[in-house]
Amino acid sequence: MELAIKIFQFILSISILVILHELGHFLPAKYFKTKVEKFYLFFDPYFSLVKKKIGETEYGIGWLPFGGYVKIAGMVDESMDTEQLKQPAQPWEFRAKPAWQRLIIMMGGVTVNFFLAWIIFGCLSYFNGETTFDTAKVDAPMNYTSVAKGMGFQDGDKILKVDGKTQNNLDKLALDVLLSDEVTVLRKGKEVTFPTNDDGKAMAFSDENPKAFLTPRMPAIIDSIYNPKTAQAGLKVGDQVVSVDGKKITYYDEFQETVRNNPGKNLKVDVIRAGAVQPLILPVSQEGTLGLASYKQLKKFYETKHFTFGESIGRGFTRSIESLTYQVKQFKLIFNKKVQGYKKVGGPLAIIKNMQVEKAKDGSLSIDWTWFWSFTAMFSVWLAFLNLIPIPGLDGGHVIFTLYEMIVGKPVPQKILENAQMVGVIFLLGLMLLIFGSDIFKWISGSL
Repeated sequence: MELAIKIFQFILSISILVILHELGHFLPAKYFKTKVEKFYLFFDPYFSLVKKKIGETEYGIGWLPFGGYVKIAGMVDESMDTEQLKQPAQPWEFRAKPAWQRLIIMMGGVTVNFFLAWIIFGCLSYFNGETTFDTAKVDAPMNYTSVAKGMGFQDGDKILKVDGKTQNNLDKLALDVLLSDEVTVLRKGKEVTFPTNDDGKAMAFSDENPKAFLTPRMPAIIDSIYNPKTAQAGLKVGDQVVSVDGKKITYYDEFQETVRNNPGKNLKVDVIRAGAVQPLILPVSQEGTLGLASYKQLKKFYETKHFTFGESIGRGFTRSIESLTYQVKQFKLIFNKKVQGYKKVGGPLAIIKNMQVEKAKDGSLSIDWTWFWSFTAMFSVWLAFLNLIPIPGLDGGHVIFTLYEMIVGKPVPQKILENAQMVGVIFLLGLMLLIFGSDIFKWISGSL
């Protein structure tokens, strides 16, 4: 059931994005009286699942979920149908239109993608508000794992700035550090600026959750007990751990680490209860756990900001730009020799795995619509950016050739357009095969 919901979310999100992207090409093409021969969701090599011709355009759904396309008459596109291009240009063909009209047609898809993200982010801000963890409210320094220390952090550091900018949102702070060149911290009373080491970033990307290297420190107060054996040993909700086997404990992460390092042992634990110290003997499982949690005290550091309708319009635009900026920045990690972020790049199978499902108290599953629309907005911005990359076969390739024509005053020779398109299509197909192959390999090896 969970997998079915995730697959449905993926197909729904991709369908929305593809249809609206292609409408961005279709509508200006029709406005400029350009013939559109096909409008397809997904690709249809050899056959299509559904098709119907209305007027001059065939509408359909293909079987290969790699995206979609509109086939515009008189245009060198991924179909590589060059036969009609050997004939004199007709008034209703793409190649017969002025360069400025062709530019608008080609920019229509990415424009729609960006505006879609803007609208979705704006609606999320208006209807849901934005909940963030404010690190400025936490007095204690962060908990730095070995990954963080590999980047250059030391115990006791208080982060002041990342690449010269203040960031108090915990989720963004971790990502900012991963993408940073340098960090400024307060270390033993002095401001220290150091370059973030790529070795530590490489360690972060090897983890299942790359952002887990940075967590806020909380007192070792127990607020949830799941293991009956631990409760039977005398531990109670509200107890504050102050020592384990005579070793002083200040923060909950210190307690967690001590427990993990003592699997199958009985620990002598001192807790403060009602102002008095209470000694306990707690049995640790063979997995190095006690079945405890201490997360409810974090709630006081979360705050939800609500926006008026007018404010949400501006906020939607800002969130779109932020999303695009973060995704562009991640490119340098993908191609970094040490970090090797490309190993984290996944295709449809990886995306489906990471789709979120909402679980009710009765165990029933449903779509987490807030997460779904956030993902769709983020992916829409990402598609807009990818399509603008100047590679033949993508919108960006067509835009570059059209801009060249507008600047130079004459079109790129037809043969060059055809050869460039062929190279682009081969490159994109190879990239798709590589991504799918990586997904399948990870799935077979159990790392997906």
